[in-house]
Amino acid sequence: MGRVRPMTISNRADAGVSAGTQISVSIRFALPSARLTPYVTTYYCTQVTSSDADAMIEDRLHPEWANLRFIEKGMSQSAIGSAPLEIVPEFAVAGPTSIAPRFRMGPGKSWGVGLMPLGWAALFGAPASEYTDRVVDGLKDPAFWAFHPLANALSRSSSRDFAEELALIEAHMEALCLKDTCDMRAIHAVNTAIVDSRIGTVAQLAKEVAMNVRSLERLSKRAFGFSPKLLLRRQRFLRSLSKFMLDPSMKWLSTLDQHYHDQAHFVRDFKRFMGMSPSAYAKLDKPILMAAAQARMAIAGQAVQGLHDPKAD
Repeated sequence: MGRVRPMTISNRADAGVSAGTQISVSIRFALPSARLTPYVTTYYCTQVTSSDADAMIEDRLHPEWANLRFIEKGMSQSAIGSAPLEIVPEFAVAGPTSIAPRFRMGPGKSWGVGLMPLGWAALFGAPASEYTDRVVDGLKDPAFWAFHPLANALSRSSSRDFAEELALIEAHMEALCLKDTCDMRAIHAVNTAIVDSRIGTVAQLAKEVAMNVRSLERLSKRAFGFSPKLLLRRQRFLRSLSKFMLDPSMKWLSTLDQHYHDQAHFVRDFKRFMGMSPSAYAKLDKPILMAAAQARMAIAGQAVQGLHDPKAD
């Protein structure tokens, strides 16, 4: 399978659990094969163990691209922004997000497949804009029928072996017929440009990818889920947030992306994407995400999914 290289992080996660309860989290990341690199960011397996079968830990994601998640029944709850927590379906499709999702996880195991925008466009006929800031049941939505066999196979898996289940996922991904449309090259070009920290305006982006603004708007919503302006705003925010996730001892002022005018500008973006101030976020326990950022950085070169470079080797 070439590039598939697993990396494991483990973290004792006592945040949000009752006194005396011991709960731990293990997350293993793996890279896709070379053929799938333009379409998939990483595969990741999360295992939660606890001395209390009813215990759950809480954390908060950052905005990211779409993800497919295969979860043991009743293991997880999630919500976008301030919405009430709901049980996550066994095959959950999370569209691209611009608002931080909250989640709770109990004992069990889940698998995830992170998709690049090109992956969404190549795999699914539905525009990404129809699924932004949403989590849907992939077994009930016909757009995701190609993954029903994989969802069923993982739900029946009794091996509990990481390597075997990873091979099952990778084989399914390799066997999929990835649609090659006229937009593929343009999507790749836009994705490459928005992860370039030099690109800060829609005009610069349009010039970089040799598209007029109206065409760029249409493509952006169809493949990326959001307007170019919001995408660029999200990217500068993620570049700043990722620095903090890799080194929480940093002052927020030291994390600011070059396209921020001042700290007040950054604070407005932080509240827009995370639903709270930077200082409030810094005080939160982050039992899964901080450790996962370190592992993702080590294996994929970026702390957060939204900053993955589609040109990366």
